[in-house]
Amino acid sequence: MRIFYLLPTLLSLLLLIFPAPGRAASGTLQPLLGELQTAAKQTQTLASSFVQEKNLAIFSEKLLSQGRFFYQAPDRLRWELLTPVASGFVLRGGEGERWNSLSQERTSFSVENDPIMGVIAQQLLAWARVDLDWLQRRYQMRLMTDDADSLRLIPLDQGEAGFIDYFLVQFAPDRRYIAAILLVEQGGDSTRIRFTDVQLNKELPKAIFQSPELQ
Repeated sequence: MRIFYLLPTLLSLLLLIFPAPGRAASGTLQPLLGELQTAAKQTQTLASSFVQEKNLAIFSEKLLSQGRFFYQAPDRLRWELLTPVASGFVLRGGEGERWNSLSQERTSFSVENDPIMGVIAQQLLAWARVDLDWLQRRYQMRLMTDDADSLRLIPLDQGEAGFIDYFLVQFAPDRRYIAAILLVEQGGDSTRIRFTDVQLNKELPKAIFQSPELQ
C-alpha cells in the first residue's frame, strides 16, 4: 500500500474543515489564506456526505463509492465509505481504529507507531490548524484565473509529486464550504469527490468517533 494513496482523499475532507472565505480577487492568494485561518477558528464540528468518482485511464467506466465523514476540533475525525464496501477509520488525537467489513478486520493504531497514519495525522493537523508555513512548504497554491471559486494545489514533495499531478478545489456557490475536489494523478487517473448535506457546528454524539460493530 502506498502511503500517498490515502492522502488525496484525506486532503479533500480536510479542506472541508473550513467554511469558504469571502471572494478574493483572482490571483490574490494571501488574503484567501488569511481568511481560511480566521474561518478555521470558528469551526468546532463538521459533518458531510460525499460521492467519490474514480476514473481509471485503462477503463471507460467510472468507479463510484459513497460515504460520510465527521470532524470535531481539535483532533477527532471519522471518515468512512458506506458503498460498495463499508470501511473507514476514526481518529481521536494520536489513537484510533480502522475497519473493513469485507475482511471483517478491525485494528487499533497509534500515529506514533504507524507510519501511514502518522503521515495522515500530520496532514490533518496542518489543515485543521491552517499551518501555512507547513502547507506552503508542501504545495504550490494558485487561484485559478478563469474561476475565482477554484484553487489549484501542486505538490512540492518529490514523493507525493511522483504520484499526484495536482488538486483542484471548488468552493460552493454560497462560499460556505468546499463543494468538490478533483485529484489528477500523474498516470492519467483522476478522482472527483462531491460533498453534500454539509453541516457546520452541529453537536456530534461521542459514539460517532467510535468504530462500528462489524456484521
